[in-house]
Amino acid sequence: MFDYETLRIIWWALLVFLVCGFAVMDGFDLGIGMLLPFLGKTDDERRVMLNTIGPTWEGNQTWLITLGGISFGAWSLVYATFFSGLYTGLLLLLFGLFLRPVGFDYRSKLPNPRWRSAWDWALFAGGLVPAVVLSLAAGNLIIGLPFEIDMDLRSSYSGNFWGLFQPFALLCVIIGIALFCLHGSVFLHWRTEAALAQRARCVIVWSSLVFTVSFIVAGVWIAVGLDGYRITSAIDTATTTNLLSKTVSKETGLWLDNYSTCPWLRLSPLLAIIGAWLVVFLSAKRHTGLAFLTSGLVVICVIVTAAGSMFPFIMPSSTSPASSLTVWDASASHYTLQLLFFATVLMMPIVMAYTVWVYHVLRGKVTVEDIQKNQHILY
Repeated sequence: MFDYETLRIIWWALLVFLVCGFAVMDGFDLGIGMLLPFLGKTDDERRVMLNTIGPTWEGNQTWLITLGGISFGAWSLVYATFFSGLYTGLLLLLFGLFLRPVGFDYRSKLPNPRWRSAWDWALFAGGLVPAVVLSLAAGNLIIGLPFEIDMDLRSSYSGNFWGLFQPFALLCVIIGIALFCLHGSVFLHWRTEAALAQRARCVIVWSSLVFTVSFIVAGVWIAVGLDGYRITSAIDTATTTNLLSKTVSKETGLWLDNYSTCPWLRLSPLLAIIGAWLVVFLSAKRHTGLAFLTSGLVVICVIVTAAGSMFPFIMPSSTSPASSLTVWDASASHYTLQLLFFATVLMMPIVMAYTVWVYHVLRGKVTVEDIQKNQHILY
């Protein structure tokens, strides 16, 4: 149906799509978790915050599982190198995510204020830790990870967990936290009312400011102070290739190459910045549903900016540039990509339709009165 080169591009696009899907669908959950101990001034307000996402957070989190499954099938070498090299960070991510289901289920089991406060902070950690780990991983992918592939295609990782905390990666953490807080506060402004919605409105303004400044600083840093990567040898994009046969150069500013060859890509960072402040405007005008859609667009534009800058690289190697994993040499076989493509074409529309239906059915605001009338039913 499709030639090998086209399938590789399709599956790279699907990989980006799933990253966007997870960040958009679960990003506001993580943001609300991080805001929980601060925006909710009373126990009822905190329960309102939890119940805005209570019916959907588990479904949102499955995007991460789908992303892992697709990586394993279509990009197995990327999956093996990434998960083995960043094992400690990914375990920390899982432990952070574990706090969410137990926090939701156990927080309101007892009326004791200390009990509930402890679970509020557990849910805060369940939002903050995944946001930090995922942002650190994204920042280090842009910098390049210290790994090498041998002749048997076995990866050896020479870094450690603390080595991930590089200055640029920490800037990416600030971007990620601000972005998820923006997305979460917009959702709260849409789904709540009264004082809680007004506090969420204040967070929208501040998180938008922090995101915009840090995003622009990151862009300038990439342009003038961060090494990018470029394939300098001929590579056959239509056949299975030995990833070690290519040569890769590493120089400052190379991550901007694609903006010259594909000028339309410049729209992505521009829309991210404009969109962040359009969210502020729409929220001020009480167009809360449209503001939420716009904040989702901002999240997508940030991810597309990073992915578009790095293409065709998926995992660049800082210690052995020739070992870098790219779209053209890290994919599964032509036959495997075809089978996965047919399965995706069949199942993805069902998942998307179901997601839209669930959010349509569960639309509407959650109020303090709802919590007080349903003390033993709601989270």
